[in-house]
Amino acid sequence: MTDAGKKPLSKKPLPETLDAQLLRYWEREASRFDGLAAQASFAWIARSYARKAQRARERAERARAKEIARGRLPASGAAEDPAGDSLG
Repeated sequence: MTDAGKKPLSKKPLPETLDAQLLRYWEREASRFDGLAAQASFAWIARSYARKAQRARERAERARAKEIARGRLPASGAAEDPAGDSLG
């Protein structure tokens, strides 16, 4: 039998991990809290939402670090500046 009759094995995408889901969730929550902070009527409420957004970003970074350790995300993505500012 020759190899010509065999189908090439298709590489199935890996199932999404809980950390990948958490990464998306916490990034979305941080964005939502930022929006709420911008719309807040009182400064103390805005500061509270800003703190919640920061905690959400920290949790997203923990999930991102786990995904990088698994090799599912490129390590260069973690080194990017989230504000998009260039250092050079």
